[in-house]
Amino acid sequence: MKRIGIITSGGDCGGLNAVIKGAARMARKNGISPFMIPHGYAGLYNLVDCDAIVELTEERIDDIDANLAGSEAGHSRVKIKAIKDEKKYERIKEGLKKFKIDALVISGGDDSGSVMVDLTKQGFKCVHAPKTMDLDLQTYSVGGDSTIGRIAQFVEDLKTTAITHRRVMVMEVFGRYAGHTAFRGGIASEADAILIPEVPVDFDVLYSHCKSRYWNRLLTSDVRGGAYMVVVAEGLKGASSKEIVDESAPSDAFGHKRLAGASKYVVQELTKRFQADPETTELMKKTKMYIKDINDIPEIRAVNPGHLVRCGHSSPYDVNFGMEIGAAAVQLLLNDIFGVTVANVKGSTVQYMATADAIKQRYVDPDLIAFYENLGVCFGRNPVPIKMKFQKVEGAFERHL
Repeated sequence: MKRIGIITSGGDCGGLNAVIKGAARMARKNGISPFMIPHGYAGLYNLVDCDAIVELTEERIDDIDANLAGSEAGHSRVKIKAIKDEKKYERIKEGLKKFKIDALVISGGDDSGSVMVDLTKQGFKCVHAPKTMDLDLQTYSVGGDSTIGRIAQFVEDLKTTAITHRRVMVMEVFGRYAGHTAFRGGIASEADAILIPEVPVDFDVLYSHCKSRYWNRLLTSDVRGGAYMVVVAEGLKGASSKEIVDESAPSDAFGHKRLAGASKYVVQELTKRFQADPETTELMKKTKMYIKDINDIPEIRAVNPGHLVRCGHSSPYDVNFGMEIGAAAVQLLLNDIFGVTVANVKGSTVQYMATADAIKQRYVDPDLIAFYENLGVCFGRNPVPIKMKFQKVEGAFERHL
């Protein structure tokens, strides 16, 4: 093995540049020339038309800032199997042959991983470095910790404007079908309610929790100050278990409809209930905020930071993990282990699993949801009782998000 290609694919997030640097440095340490294949799978498909690709020399590796989120190599959302070209795999092989690329390190999430599974079946030598801010793979995935930190910081920041205006604030975040980042970011910022796809929301329960906590804060404050904070995942489901999607937008390359409007929907449902509640006027008057037809219910605002939760800087954890799995992916290639996902690096041991298994979707643990319900967090349902179990562990215990 003389040359490898490094691909980053799917959504951007923290830690990707660390994956690139880890893979490139391990390759060079072992006499292999690493190259960045640009634009994800779109770049792989069009590699044969490139005049040159960037070799990661020691100097070029130094130019990459591992602490920056996003990827120097660039991304795209392309499903190779969906390309309408009967000779697509031959075209990719020709591109790799043109630049004498022997194998690929591919960093991506479940969709990108499914493409890697397809490429492996077609005879390409690939290893998968797990990446997705959604944290919904069977392994930890680079980007999750960075995104959780940003979500938590944004919610904390929003508390200042929420308290100033005595608002109910609803912040919507990414996550699609799994609520890991909304869950962890909401817990870290002490959000009052966290609405995730794993729990269909009963808006009457949410309103009851909001009403009790919000008014209690205002009425017990010497300046009648307070707020109520909601974090909602974009894949919010109501009692019907249906997602809120943008029907006007086409599905992406992997068949996913664009999710849209979760935070606005929550605002709409809470507003209706505040307006219909006969106690709202009395409580507004008690807090001295009431003005008929102008300020007669609490102000409820939706905020959507969008891509701000996945950009900027990587967390130290993701830089460490990214370096490790990038380097470990090269070690797997060197040992003729292909079609697998790096799960972890423990000292001199590289843990890995079949990519087809690694990309199976993982959801927030229902027992963990119930655990935090018992600490007062609302998930849009009546709290579920939880019976705690106890287990003694021997030796060092490793915790993952």
